[in-house]
Amino acid sequence: MRREAQQEPAYVIHRRPWRETSLMVDLFTLNHGRMSVIARGASGSKSPLKAQLQPFQPLMLGWVGRGDLKTLTQVDVRDGPALHRTVSLYSGLYLNELIQRVLPLADPHQTLFAAYIDALAQLAQTSDVEPVLRKFEQAFAVALGYDFSWDLAMDTGQPVHATQNYCYDPEQGIVAAVSAGVRLQNLPGDTLLALASGDYETVSSRRISKRVMRVLTDYLLQGRPLNSRSLFNHLRGERHES
Repeated sequence: MRREAQQEPAYVIHRRPWRETSLMVDLFTLNHGRMSVIARGASGSKSPLKAQLQPFQPLMLGWVGRGDLKTLTQVDVRDGPALHRTVSLYSGLYLNELIQRVLPLADPHQTLFAAYIDALAQLAQTSDVEPVLRKFEQAFAVALGYDFSWDLAMDTGQPVHATQNYCYDPEQGIVAAVSAGVRLQNLPGDTLLALASGDYETVSSRRISKRVMRVLTDYLLQGRPLNSRSLFNHLRGERHES
């Protein structure tokens, strides 16, 4: 059956040439999740589509087609925040790569879509991107069924105690005892409690949250690399040299 969509909120997460004058565009949409469309003639010199189909740009799209690959029929560009800072741009690319490489096709996640919009708005306003990334990563974990509480040991069902150390297992979350699935150990209870309260300001909170979410995203990626991480490493190298 030929299906049609109109005025669907969407963002471009990746695009690449397709045949001679067209683009294959990967999208993150509100009601259809991750999907791909063909923008016919978008690479032509007279087509406005190439300029319109940009990452981080809020769009209202229409398409038709059968199967997983649709044909784009409508593009309306909406106003949205711009990522001018290099670190914000790289952060946005990181979010897009996570969505493109991990989120299943045609699996709608309206709450994650809202978290993505919020993350882009925050990235446009700040150079302190780490809290923004950690919160989106947690929303991403929730969408994929890997949610956990910073203040609850899942293996015992007991609250985290400030004076104890804990472990992290991506299949379970925070745990009190070392087991086969544990990827991180010696996570201070007081830091986990701070994270549970939303505190991402201390050095310890940032370090622990980054370690935990890196383990989780690596687990979800299953060995697939992220180009945005190379960009971040290059940026850090430039800062150390300056």
